[in-house]
Amino acid sequence: MLQLRISVRTELADDVLQVLTEDPAVSSVAAVRGASIKPSGDLLFADVAREAANDVIDRLRTLGVQDDGTIHVEPVTSWLSRPGLEAERLAPGSGADSVVWLQVTQRAIEDSETNWTFMSFMVLATLIAGVAIVLDSPVLVVGAMILGPEFGPIAALGLALVRRRYGLLRRAVRALVLGFATAIAVTFLAGLAAGALGWVTGDDLTGSRPATAFIYRPDQWSFFVAVVAAAAGVLSMTSSRVGGLTGVFVSVTTIPAAGNIGLGLAFGAWHEVRGSALQLVVNLTGMALAGWVALALQQVVWSRVSRRRARLARRLRPAAPID
Repeated sequence: MLQLRISVRTELADDVLQVLTEDPAVSSVAAVRGASIKPSGDLLFADVAREAANDVIDRLRTLGVQDDGTIHVEPVTSWLSRPGLEAERLAPGSGADSVVWLQVTQRAIEDSETNWTFMSFMVLATLIAGVAIVLDSPVLVVGAMILGPEFGPIAALGLALVRRRYGLLRRAVRALVLGFATAIAVTFLAGLAAGALGWVTGDDLTGSRPATAFIYRPDQWSFFVAVVAAAAGVLSMTSSRVGGLTGVFVSVTTIPAAGNIGLGLAFGAWHEVRGSALQLVVNLTGMALAGWVALALQQVVWSRVSRRRARLARRLRPAAPID
């Protein structure tokens, strides 16, 4: 169950209330007249089954509520309501499987912002990956993978194509390019400094590294794992049952590959640079494609569910009184 909190101009409030009260997937509606100061108008509350949230939100957007008002979407963690159970029963599909596009898009926008926090995590994760490579430590490789924030912009690429949000596409590409370029550059400088201090030598990169050799040796499994991990990550982002993103971070080799590129450039280990660059491209390509396909399939499925629900809502809507 989701709760909608709507700030709306007075002249639109009755239309919004009609949309909410007529929809069988909306179990409760409340209005506080004159409570909204900006915009000047009313404050409305509604409980809606998650499976039907997209349809209700789309109708509110058609009215233009968002132009000078606000639509807040908040999950209801615990609730007890017989009308709520009936509303869920009348909404086809499963709430855990349903995709609330407004929530997913908002998260993608936030995760793709090229801000100080994103860049810091990219740099720090890649530096840890560089240390892991020098020490041939798989534990540090896993730590670097978990710390890296790159999955957000990668998922945003697929979402931008599916939802035709080309501003989001540019935002995600910018975050990935600047993030990886900066992280590789900083790791390159750190490698030069470590070499000057005698902490790292070229043999540390070109010697035997059985625990981390996969970083610069991409194969068919690299692409397969990237595809599966990204599909799981997208499901974790869109479903109400979250918790799979950490597994995605541990599965893909983007951050370790970036770290190996930086060190390889610092010590002239061109074989490492070429192999890691290919590994990075393979992983990014596989994840972007899998994210796009997973989101596209979800959009097709839930579009059909929405059409089915619309037919059901028309049958259940009360008939207009005859004068």
